[in-house]
Amino acid sequence: MGKRTIKLTLAYDGTHFCGWQTQKQGERTVQKIVETALAELHNHEIKLYAAGRTDSGVHATGQVAHFHSGHRSLAPEQFTDAINSHLPHDVRVLKSEQVPESFHARFSAKARLYRYYLYSSPVGLPHYRRFCWRIRKILNINSLNALARPLVGSHDFTSFSSTKDPSTSKEREVFTSCFYTLGPFIVYEIRANAFLWKMVRTILGTIITLALQENTPDMMFDTLQAKDRSSAGPTAPARGLFLEGVRYG
Repeated sequence: MGKRTIKLTLAYDGTHFCGWQTQKQGERTVQKIVETALAELHNHEIKLYAAGRTDSGVHATGQVAHFHSGHRSLAPEQFTDAINSHLPHDVRVLKSEQVPESFHARFSAKARLYRYYLYSSPVGLPHYRRFCWRIRKILNINSLNALARPLVGSHDFTSFSSTKDPSTSKEREVFTSCFYTLGPFIVYEIRANAFLWKMVRTILGTIITLALQENTPDMMFDTLQAKDRSSAGPTAPARGLFLEGVRYG
């Protein structure tokens, strides 16, 4: 019998990872750690493919990846515990399942969902420090949403991507761009068909900069239309960003 395609849903604390993708320099990455666990389970190297390559320090609660396995003694759902037994505590497989051979974690994805967590307070709480960006000034949700709204739709997001992004096209379609409160946090939620390198963090950094300067939504629209990274604001810290879901089908 041929190999099975196994889909994994993963969560990880990105604090001590140099991003998802394996690097030539040998840094600690999520892909490298999980592939090592898979190799120990299969007794040979296994290649893992992810829906999105999160940057250094970025977290995930809904990353999706897949691999091909000839291991027949495990049912698809049993890979969850089997892989977790080989993983460190800052990365976990939440679910494992068999999918059609044609499935690809990256190329089959229709949308990715990211959430960025802000803590708006003059004083920060220590146990939040690794998972949010504390803003000293109290933020206004209505103002934030007015700045986030122009991003919805299909646009050229050159202004909000790293100048080192290798993508041929900088056009992406954003389905959701909004802020809301969740407990003590202000959450920025953005859902799109795909993202450019550092796109979410640059969008968030720009919105916060404009909000603190009490700029109008026109400024955000102008930045988008400029198609120039120098027209946007700073890149927000990685620690507040989570890849929270990938939609297929």
